[in-house]
Amino acid sequence: MAGMCCGVVGETETPSTVDQSGVARQSRRRQMEIHQLKFLAASDVVAPLPENSKKRRKVESLETIDCGFESKAVNLSKPETEAVSKTVCDNNEARFGVTTVCGRRRDMEDAVAVKPSFSSDFNFYGVYDGHGCSHVAMKCKDRMHEIVKDEVETAGESVNWKDTMGVSFSRMDKEVTDWSEGSSISNCRCELQTPQCDAVGSTAVVATVTPDKIIVSNCGDSRAVLCRNGVAIPLSTDHKPDRPDELARIEAAGGRVIYWDGARVLGVLAMSRAIGDNYLKPYVIPEPEVTVTDRTPEDECLILASDGLWDVVSNDVACSVARMCLTSQKPPSHLRSAGNDVNIAGGESSDKACSDASMLLTKLALARQTSDNVSVVVVDLRRNQ
Repeated sequence: MAGMCCGVVGETETPSTVDQSGVARQSRRRQMEIHQLKFLAASDVVAPLPENSKKRRKVESLETIDCGFESKAVNLSKPETEAVSKTVCDNNEARFGVTTVCGRRRDMEDAVAVKPSFSSDFNFYGVYDGHGCSHVAMKCKDRMHEIVKDEVETAGESVNWKDTMGVSFSRMDKEVTDWSEGSSISNCRCELQTPQCDAVGSTAVVATVTPDKIIVSNCGDSRAVLCRNGVAIPLSTDHKPDRPDELARIEAAGGRVIYWDGARVLGVLAMSRAIGDNYLKPYVIPEPEVTVTDRTPEDECLILASDGLWDVVSNDVACSVARMCLTSQKPPSHLRSAGNDVNIAGGESSDKACSDASMLLTKLALARQTSDNVSVVVVDLRRNQ
């Protein structure tokens, strides 16, 4: 029996076998721990589901918004974020957040201008989406608000906003035309297209916010949306070549809309109005459509963005996301008191809310695999009580 027992022990539990088994178990344990760590690390980066997936998350349910994106697939080089505003203009407070990223594009061609109290008690916000290169968008960023200010001051108290903005856009387009005709190709990325910079242009959506009105002027396919009492109200309409009235105008001018990867003017430009693009005139025009909206106590925020956002995010979803960010933070108590003249517009928490909203909308666009630059401006329109 002893020998049998020794034999059994000798066959199954020799020291070398026990050591090898222990090493194997430890090795498997380490592999499992490493696998778990990789799983936990990967859980912070959530790849977006395809648009046609039946299991695609519903962003309309705000608790399930997923703004993850694959960092390898998205170029977020030097994202610019602004959320600083410390100006009060006769109860017309400038509270805003700005986020602009290159996204999956090779070059950044968007430009954003925010000018609080740029004229009397008006606040100015502009989003410009360049095509061909960024030159026209950057010129609009530098000059549009100055031209608008000049026209407003010339008109005085009897300003007609539609006429004023029409003249302003026309002046901006003329400056771009004069610049392009005299430009050297050495400093322009569009040099492979034309000897001059005729094939360069930009959309322009600008909002002038006064104490009692919101004036939006749009030329192109960037967009402005007002969130009022939880409802998304578009304040601009995209200028697409296949929009019935735009199609009729282009054809009446002798042009054609050709479907080449979408509707395009002469098969080239995917918008029917823009600043610049001299080689496509008179089919592509710089005339803006202007809307004048009276402000109400129910107004919550204004969203201006390039089509990098609107191509993948609806007006309603954008409004819901921005509203969620704004309502999650309350302004400081000293700003909610009536008659308070503190010289801080909205305070740190209000500006942070706007900044959070603009960044969240940008990340949502990236998560939905937008292929364009993304620029978002969120303006807080709530009045202090």
